Formats: sequence, C-alpha cells, structure tokens
Amino acid sequence: MSKAIVALCVCTALLAFSGARATVLNVAITDRDGHPASDTVVTLVPSGATAPHAPERAVIDQRRETFLPLVVVVRKGGHVVFTNNDITKHQVYSFSPIRQFQFVISQGETSSPVEFDQAGIAAIGCNIHDRMIAYVYVAEEPYAAVSDASGHAEFVGVSEGAYRVMLWHPQMHGVAPAPAGALNIEGPTARFTGSLPISVGTAARMKPMHMDY
Repeated sequence: MSKAIVALCVCTALLAFSGARATVLNVAITDRDGHPASDTVVTLVPSGATAPHAPERAVIDQRRETFLPLVVVVRKGGHVVFTNNDITKHQVYSFSPIRQFQFVISQGETSSPVEFDQAGIAAIGCNIHDRMIAYVYVAEEPYAAVSDASGHAEFVGVSEGAYRVMLWHPQMHGVAPAPAGALNIEGPTARFTGSLPISVGTAARMKPMHMDY
C-alpha cells in the first residue's frame, strides 16, 4: 500500500472518529410559567460508559458582597478557586457533607484550589456577610453544565447515544436532581427542552440555606 493511500486512510479514520464526537447539544430550560430558568444544572446520564467531560475547574468571584456566579459545576475530583474583587475581606466556608472548609480571603487575593472529591452539592457561604451564598455542583455524570440568563446550556462534543437528562436548581432545597426526560443523540446537532417546577420570580426572595447541602 502506498504512503498516499495510508495517509488517506488515516485522515478518513480521524474524520470519522471526530464526527462521532462532534455533536453539539443545545438545551433550553424554563420554569413552570415558561420563563427562562437561569442557574440550572443540566446533567446527561449515558446508557453506557463515557469519559468525563464536565469541567475540571471553576472560579467563584466575590464582588459587592456577592458570590459570582451563583452556581458552578465541576466534575468529581475537580477544584474551585475563589477570587476576591470586593472592597472588603470575606471568610469563605462550607459545612456541606461532601466538603468542609473555611478560610479568609482579603481584597485582591486568590485562594488555593479547593478540591471536591465527592459528588453532590455544596453550599458556600461567608461568615462575615450572611446573605452571601453560592453552590458548587460536583458531577459524577460525564456531562454537566449550568444554564445562562436565557435558560440556555450548550454541550459540545457529546457522544452519540441514549441519555437521561437531569436538572437541578438552587430553589430545589435539599432535593436531588430531577429527571427531565430521555434523549437520543444522533448527528451533528441536537436540541432538548425541559422545565422545572419552580418560579424564577421567587429567586430574589430566596433565603440562604447553607445547611441544606
């Protein structure tokens, strides 16, 4: 076999492999009234074994006595870094069963990476400013993402196959992720629309409930 034919075969195989991994999944999440549900964690549970694709690292910033963003996702074994771009110091802590820690972070500082080696949900608070709260969703599922302000989440490079879609939102205090339906992914693009039994209009009235997680 000539070198040219071998090269062509290799390129064809690589293209076929990459095509099988190139599905882009767009997810739209709404609340019970049809409004976009931001800060919703969307996870995909495959029917077979799949390598982890959830983020290994996330950053939670502190500005105007607020954790930003409200929700981050990391894979099991991933880590979170805390930054302080506020005008005051913060005492960041978690009493959650999956991870306990506490440290002071002054203005302009960045914390050491905090590892999360157990799957679950950790509520993060500040001992100085009680109203501050954030959530770290530690995913055991291979695919996980958080919806944006428009209730949209995107997954790039999803393997073709059958999946169960699970949803979680901070308003679901103490509740495990909820099943949202089944999905069979084929081809270069796919879409999924799901809803949660919450009302985003109540989000502003949510009280910090750190001990739930």
